[in-house]
Amino acid sequence: MSSIEVKSHQLESAPVYPINSVQRDEIDLLNLLSTLFASRNQIVAITLIFALCGVIASFFLPQKWTSQAVITPPEMEQLVELRRAMINLNVLDVGAKADSNTVFNMFLKKFDSQALRERFLATSPYVQALLSNKEVDTSELHRAIINVSEKFKAQNNADPKQVTGAPYSSWTLSFIAPNAENAQQVLNGYIDFIAEEVNKSILLNLKDAVELKIGYEKDKLKLDRSLLENQHNVNLQRLGYSLQVASAAGIKKPVYSNGQAVKDDPDYSVALGADGLAEKLKIEQSIKDVSQLNVTVQNREHLLSQLEAINIGEVDFSPFKYQMQASLPVKKEGPGKSLVVALAAMIGLIIAAGLVLTRHAFNCRRVELDKII
Repeated sequence: MSSIEVKSHQLESAPVYPINSVQRDEIDLLNLLSTLFASRNQIVAITLIFALCGVIASFFLPQKWTSQAVITPPEMEQLVELRRAMINLNVLDVGAKADSNTVFNMFLKKFDSQALRERFLATSPYVQALLSNKEVDTSELHRAIINVSEKFKAQNNADPKQVTGAPYSSWTLSFIAPNAENAQQVLNGYIDFIAEEVNKSILLNLKDAVELKIGYEKDKLKLDRSLLENQHNVNLQRLGYSLQVASAAGIKKPVYSNGQAVKDDPDYSVALGADGLAEKLKIEQSIKDVSQLNVTVQNREHLLSQLEAINIGEVDFSPFKYQMQASLPVKKEGPGKSLVVALAAMIGLIIAAGLVLTRHAFNCRRVELDKII
């Protein structure tokens, strides 16, 4: 049995390598809290400074007061004068439409008109008061008008999410101003301005409809008269030819008066005889007005005279009905002073705590680097 000789060799000494300590990414909350508590005076001071800035800023924030008015389509009492003025138009078959929905939709359309807003605001004392200089510059006035015109709003109150809504439609008109009185006054003034514009437009439409109807009846009457004149001239020629034929045939008296059976000429009737045709021709020649014996033309002339007698004067009506008149705002919009101060203090607290913790982290890092060196 062979034996294996194991030689013992002295182990070389292994080099010493530093053992890296395991870094633990853990946050010591107690350490952070103690750091914040140690710098509590600094944190409180910064928070108070931000809160004070919030108080000052709350006085310079723009004020927003919204005046609102709720309107619905006009009812009988708002349109009674207009309907009275349209009685003759309806009787004379003038194609003018001015019902409740038409008038109300025209009001809403004009309320949203940028051109009308600019025209109203161009002479408004409210816009003039917003300008700094007494000598109004055109470009500055235009910018002020554009900015103010954006504060008008018209919103439909119908909620599409509700299956069963209100049994009527309503709209909310609003205007935002720096103070409550101006908001109410401007909204009231603009609503009255638009209502007046609708009144003018409706009356102008009625007058235009009457003028178009008069023009149509005049042209129609002229055409009818021309047709009657042509028919009258043809009748005179036919009677003259018939008289010549009757005289040549020796028919003096009407053929049906003496029992004669004569087949009448289809082109030139001789049944009346020469005497009757001569008398009829005399009567036809004496007619100076071709409409004298035509009921249709006489009716048209009467209709035309009635149309020309129509005088659409000033008619007082309202294109809407108030559910709520322009309100005087009692509460301003936007964040209140207390909320602004609270937000400012919170921001200051966060910034102060962040500064303290950041400074503490830099100090700890500098201490570790000093130990390594």
